[in-house]
Amino acid sequence: MKASVERKIIRWLHIILSIPILGYIYGPVASNPPAANAVRWVFLPVVALSGFWMWKGHWLRKKLSRRKQLAT
Repeated sequence: MKASVERKIIRWLHIILSIPILGYIYGPVASNPPAANAVRWVFLPVVALSGFWMWKGHWLRKKLSRRKQLAT
């Protein structure tokens, strides 16, 4: 997969999964326990990881490839 396609997929995943977080903060989602747990334990970590990957993914890929080269 090309880097541009990967970035677009991760960007849209980040945007779409942040919508329930906004509902949790500004809407009635916090009063519904199953929805609140989904936001806390699924959506928020995925959004945080996808944001980190968009920010520092190139750095992490570089470090992992360097470690892989040193192992062989």
